[in-house]
Amino acid sequence: MKAVEISQPGGPEVLKPVERPMPQAGPGEVLIKVTAAGVNRPDVFQRKGNYPPPAGASDLPGLEVAGEIVDGDAARGGFKVGDKVCALVAGGGYAEYCVAPVEQCLPIPAGLSEIEAAGLPETYFTVWTNVFDRGALSAGETLLVHGGASGIGTTAIQLAKALGHTVYATAGSDERVRAVEELGADLGINYRTQDFVEEVKKATDGRGVDVILDMVAGDYIGRDVQCLADDGRIVIIALLGGAKGEVDFNHVMRRRLTITGSTLRPRPVAFKGAIAAKLRERVWPLLEAGTIRPIVHATFPLEEAAKAHAMMEAGDNIGKIILTA
Repeated sequence: MKAVEISQPGGPEVLKPVERPMPQAGPGEVLIKVTAAGVNRPDVFQRKGNYPPPAGASDLPGLEVAGEIVDGDAARGGFKVGDKVCALVAGGGYAEYCVAPVEQCLPIPAGLSEIEAAGLPETYFTVWTNVFDRGALSAGETLLVHGGASGIGTTAIQLAKALGHTVYATAGSDERVRAVEELGADLGINYRTQDFVEEVKKATDGRGVDVILDMVAGDYIGRDVQCLADDGRIVIIALLGGAKGEVDFNHVMRRRLTITGSTLRPRPVAFKGAIAAKLRERVWPLLEAGTIRPIVHATFPLEEAAKAHAMMEAGDNIGKIILTA
């Protein structure tokens, strides 16, 4: 099969088209003929040598795919050979064929193309487990999303709004601010020209927000603390701004704040399968009704994965970047 591998740690140019043996599905797994695969920040980190795949996972990048089940233990997940699915995987998505745990597969929502569906798993699994499970965003609560124009950000905004929450989002240009507001954010904040702490305080009459989804970390964390309402929660999912920051723990103790975080990739299949079940119950009906939708910014042929990575690193995309096999 055709695939794209990381020839050595480095820039986008180290992504090289190659021929690889076809992977084989084991017990509880299915083989998917890949139509499209999502590009995500962890792929970039892996390419740079900063995010090795978990033990037993493919060394190929790619954490989400959509396509057709062609072999494997499909019945165990309620599927059959020939079904069109999208799937969360721990690696191997940048290829014509990919093995996925059947528990991490979901049917392609009615009305969505396979290209659109390829942008669902990594973002929706991540948003659900971090915002609604770990962050415990509850009825009547408010959410601040950093990186609102990213794949994760556009997903979090739409999903939280669809479930009845007030949402604020930061973005890096006026164009991206307009985009997040068009997706439903009650307020978009240009972090390059505005102080997001001041803007959040102003918008909430000084109360602050209940949950913050943070993919920046670094010096954002101390400012996040200032943005939180009493009993608020910060959930960190990436470290684009660095792994270290200063926090005034007087605020944490006095206002009963929580700072937490997670990475999804190394979690066990059963954990991810439980998220898949929640998504199928709570989120897939919203996708099929058209209430929410994946935002696809650009597509590239698989062999042009380097161009896709260069676009992601430039930071100009609004929504997902997808590779087509």
